[in-house]
Amino acid sequence: MKANTYYVKLVEWSEEDQCFVGSCPGLFYGGCHGIDETEVFIKLCQLVEEMIALYQPEGKVLPKPTASKDYANLLS
Repeated sequence: MKANTYYVKLVEWSEEDQCFVGSCPGLFYGGCHGIDETEVFIKLCQLVEEMIALYQPEGKVLPKPTASKDYANLLS
């Protein structure tokens, strides 16, 4: 399985910015934004892959995975 599948990726609407904002808690702060939700998610997945690729050449340990934490039920 690819390393990026171990990180939760969030895309949510921002009233303040009037656009969708993508983030990956645990791996990096900030992210990407745009008016098309699907395009923001695609950009976000690319950013996650790029961030992981930056860790590898330097031999850095990746942050702990955030996937499989059952966030959906925690938000209910």
